[in-house]
Amino acid sequence: MSFLSKVRESNPLVHNITNIVVAGFSANGLLALGASPFMADAHEEVADIAAMSGAVVLNIGTLNDYAISSMLLAGQAANRHQVPVVLDPVGAGATAYRTEVTHKLVNGMQITALRGNVAEVAHVVGESWSIKGVDAGAGDGDVVALAVKAARKLNCVVIITGKEDVITDGNSTYVVSNGHPILTKVTGTGCLLSAVVGAFLAASGGVWLEAAAEALSFYGVAAEIAAERTHGQGPGSFQSEFLNQLALVTPEIYSGRSRVQRLAQ
Repeated sequence: MSFLSKVRESNPLVHNITNIVVAGFSANGLLALGASPFMADAHEEVADIAAMSGAVVLNIGTLNDYAISSMLLAGQAANRHQVPVVLDPVGAGATAYRTEVTHKLVNGMQITALRGNVAEVAHVVGESWSIKGVDAGAGDGDVVALAVKAARKLNCVVIITGKEDVITDGNSTYVVSNGHPILTKVTGTGCLLSAVVGAFLAASGGVWLEAAAEALSFYGVAAEIAAERTHGQGPGSFQSEFLNQLALVTPEIYSGRSRVQRLAQ
């Protein structure tokens, strides 16, 4: 059975502490996929919600001290209850504050998966890479080598998204070629991707790496089909159709279009 089928059968609860720009989009995307979103950051309840969830997704897009404390409380509760934690270090490296917060989070809990662009992941593990705002610069480094180094340092699955996506646990590595450039024209598509990764991890039975690779490829397939169906109509039409395709892409459609390569070690 595919992980996509498992998500839709189990309807996992995904607890999101995310940024104000994308909360609604992330919730709608999870619902379309077949997961159940919970968007809450109150100190009084985040630990309880994390404990009952299938996954916890932490996104630092709009930072403040209250949200940081909520993330630590939720992440630590998730660790105590063996709930996977996904961290999206939005803009790590863009400011000293963001980089400092990211280090505080990865040191304050055990994350299961780190999902970001190449510059963000580099700054999480103390490597240099050009960055502009929350967007990665082109850079000239070895993305696979960086991902493997980060996964080994953090003892987690590392997902670096870009024209091709790299997913690794430090021992095995996958490269996903699905996706479409128009994803970059809709705000929050990376943040929603992190939430979708959380849903797939929640349904994976602990098979983190392969579930994450399928999540990335599935997401890219949905984007490709949405782009085909709204060709020439612009990002607004794409966004609506993309939500449709998160619901409509079946395991059979996915398997026919998936482009996932396992790299030789």
